Amino acid sequence: MHGEIEAFLEMLAAERGARPNTLAAYGTDLEHFARFAAFRGADAATADAELLAGYFGALAARGLSARTVARKLSCLRQFHRFLLAEGWRTEDPTRHLDRPRLPAHLPKFLTEAEVEALLGAAGQRPGYSGLVAKAALELLYSTGLRISELLSLTRGAVIAGSPVLVVRGKGGKERMVPLSAAAAAATAALSAARPPAAGRFLFPGRDPRRPMTRQGFARLLKQVALAAGLDPECVWPHLLRHSFASHMLARGADLRSLQVLLGHADIATTEIYTLVLSERLARLLAEHHPLARA
Repeated sequence: MHGEIEAFLEMLAAERGARPNTLAAYGTDLEHFARFAAFRGADAATADAELLAGYFGALAARGLSARTVARKLSCLRQFHRFLLAEGWRTEDPTRHLDRPRLPAHLPKFLTEAEVEALLGAAGQRPGYSGLVAKAALELLYSTGLRISELLSLTRGAVIAGSPVLVVRGKGGKERMVPLSAAAAAATAALSAARPPAAGRFLFPGRDPRRPMTRQGFARLLKQVALAAGLDPECVWPHLLRHSFASHMLARGADLRSLQVLLGHADIATTEIYTLVLSERLARLLAEHHPLARA
């Protein structure tokens, strides 16, 4: 691996708290560009705007999706800005490159009735796994946590009687989210029934020294979805986060507050939920307005 690329990845890990999967993806993208540059007798760290334009032209000729091209462009922009900040370059060759237009991707979500059915099925699930399912789903839906944030919660994250939960999100940034009474009660019930050797995580895995895996939680969620009468193939952990955001916005929450609750760095990420609301309102108009009927 090139020294500049290695230094960039080390910075992402140390200063931004980038996860292993993110680092691996960035490393792959940068090595791919480095091979392209080397084939043309150049170097990734000293590439000029012409070489970069040629690279993205080659990607377009291969028929890569706009989303993939946008990801690679974001990676190279961050890399060259890092080189500029470190004094290894005197200009940013990516500044004139245009970001590809991405198709609007509307997040899927459950209806409020489907969420109620899911929570009801979790509450009827017997034994300790039922307490885990109930607490996890109440937390996901009442706070909008990412599944990684939920599973990394420790026992001390939820304080009895406290109306808020302190969450460590992307990049190690902490935020406070309010807890609903139902989520607090379900979490308290889970804590009271914890086995003595359950470890420090609120949702421990088979090895109590580690949290439950995403795969393990996804299997539990599918079992609960089946019991709730929902298609288990159409229910996944992140769907609860989308449902939380969509329902909050539909009931009058403002975008800035929703951005804070979700832990989005850029409000543009939160604005995607306004498209969901607009689509829902247009559908309601088409279905119920007397002049919309053919």
